Amino acid sequence: MTTPIRVGLLGCGIVGAATARILLEHADELARRAGSPIELTRVAVRDVTKPRAVALPAGTLTTDAHALVTDPAIDIVVEVIGGIEPARALLIAAARNKKHIVTANKELLATLGKEVLGAAETAGVDLLFEASVAGGIPIIRPMKESLAGDRVQRVLGIVNGTTNYILTRMSETGETFAEALGEAGALGYTELDPSADVEGYDAASKLAILASIAFNARVVAGDVQREGITQISVTDMQAAHELGYEIKLLAVAEQEGGRISARVHPAMVPKTHPLASVRDVFNAVFVEGEHAGELMFLGRGAGGDPTASAVVGDIVEVARNMLTGARSVGCTCYHSDASIRPPGEVRMRYYVVLSVLDQPGVLAAVAGVFARHTISISSVRQEGFGDEATLLLITHSGSEGRHAEIFCELEALPSVKAVTSKMRVIGTAEG
Repeated sequence: MTTPIRVGLLGCGIVGAATARILLEHADELARRAGSPIELTRVAVRDVTKPRAVALPAGTLTTDAHALVTDPAIDIVVEVIGGIEPARALLIAAARNKKHIVTANKELLATLGKEVLGAAETAGVDLLFEASVAGGIPIIRPMKESLAGDRVQRVLGIVNGTTNYILTRMSETGETFAEALGEAGALGYTELDPSADVEGYDAASKLAILASIAFNARVVAGDVQREGITQISVTDMQAAHELGYEIKLLAVAEQEGGRISARVHPAMVPKTHPLASVRDVFNAVFVEGEHAGELMFLGRGAGGDPTASAVVGDIVEVARNMLTGARSVGCTCYHSDASIRPPGEVRMRYYVVLSVLDQPGVLAAVAGVFARHTISISSVRQEGFGDEATLLLITHSGSEGRHAEIFCELEALPSVKAVTSKMRVIGTAEG
């Protein structure tokens, strides 16, 4: 065994405490795997008196994060505090002081990843971030390394456990969105403000990172078209089941003709598709390669222990590199900024529900709107309720832009009272 490799940890919340516990409790095994002892030297927190979920050695805690990232005795800086600042400034300072970096910070990487990764590259240090997407599921390294000889065409996944839990409850118990959200909160699956989850912001940040790696181009969170799950109703769930689908919040990135499309939105997925059976807080990432074909990575996408497992895995890789003089694969964004396909050009199928007057000619008028925009209808079902009726349609593939024009024109028809629901359909032969 060589001189210990010293780790400085920024943050000791749920993930930080779990990371510290693994480093302390499995020190002997980690030393064998890394080839050298890995020593947790400093842990920077806001309040050293706050109770922790891990028993740290005396003298480990500090409130001076800047001193930690500039300490000559620290070899690896691990950041699990989240957010943009002070994480950005601390990691750049760490890189400039020749510290290798491990981070789980999806928000920072999805917005200012170019700056942080660039600082690490300039300094000649590793920056690893396996834990930034899908918790304990190994997806970053396989796409960077195992699929380096392939050309990824599409990434399709469930990357937010909270929303998947909510949709699972709505699907299996018939709960409303509000009821399922309350249950998720009671179980600790949501923050006090759940909007980052239910409005798709969290998934959009993760997709930006996945798309950047999959297509070797810089995709930022602002490039991702985003729609949450707050409008999904019990009626939508029932209709999906009757038609043979499940509703999931999907993160989808595709590359075609050198341009990338990236979007997060709820979608109806055929029950026969592997993603349809991903339940509760589990995550899954479905990767389609030109040569490898379809691959799926499944596991617990959040929580202290799964995420800490990925963090510690990165620490061990950095430690090995330090001993051998090697470097991990850094930023693979050699295409620089991505060429983003406008959302209106993306082709999609839709499930549409219309509240209409129950009178002759209504269906013909509705079909005429679709025909004028050259999008055909795959299936249609009408349910009558006295003077009103409900039309449930599924379209064939057509551009998002033309679908949007159709929805506006339908709302203007005298015989259509409202477009009560519209949702994308993914995982079929057409898309």
